[in-house]
Amino acid sequence: MQKISVKALFVAVSLSIVGCSSSDNAKIEDVPDKSATALFADARQALDNSLYQKAIQLLSAIDSRFPFGPISHQVQIDLIYAYYKSGDAEQGIALADRFLKLNPTHANVDYVYYMRALINLSTEENMFQDLAGIDRSDRDPTASRAAFDDFRKIVVDYPESKYASDSRQRMISIKTRLAKYELAVARFYLKRDAWASAANRGRYILEYYSPSEQIEEALEIMIECYDKLKLDDLKNNAKQVLAANYPNNRLVK
Repeated sequence: MQKISVKALFVAVSLSIVGCSSSDNAKIEDVPDKSATALFADARQALDNSLYQKAIQLLSAIDSRFPFGPISHQVQIDLIYAYYKSGDAEQGIALADRFLKLNPTHANVDYVYYMRALINLSTEENMFQDLAGIDRSDRDPTASRAAFDDFRKIVVDYPESKYASDSRQRMISIKTRLAKYELAVARFYLKRDAWASAANRGRYILEYYSPSEQIEEALEIMIECYDKLKLDDLKNNAKQVLAANYPNNRLVK
């Protein structure tokens, strides 16, 4: 059986995605002149059938033609979801931002925070990197931080929300992602003998991302840096923390 290279697989997957997208777009027709209720029913049917581009066109038409109608808020909420499912992060986040600004006390505001967090997370996902097994923990974590803040908002301000439990679990996962990023930056400084900067990154991990798997290495970096800087008190304190939590670590034997 002939082997398929990773590059060839990337191309095949890319072509498949483009093909599916083009197929969906080909089914979209101009929005007919119907009532808001009728268009909304069509949009919901499109969402149920995973025709997200069609749903976006229909919901956008309702939002434009009937901006103050009784279903206007639900239209915008469904539109945020459709943008998320279609992969249009920019439009989805922009609409969520607008909705939260204009409707801060809406009954479904927790859902909008949740969707904005999911959209931000979606921008972090790169199936090509995952497919190739490439570790990119050093990439910009801005979207992850934004998602973390929204999930925390739900957990803290809306603890009874049905999205609170999932938000809490996702925060744990994001915390690991952010700790990995800080660790990558600390290693970067370490290689360049920037001892103070590396130590500060290690300390930041301890302060904001405990507990996480990155704590042990963060402490190791701090000990090495404080040793280079001849800051014996700080080095000994870091060693005590390392010994208490990781007694088998090579630096405490």
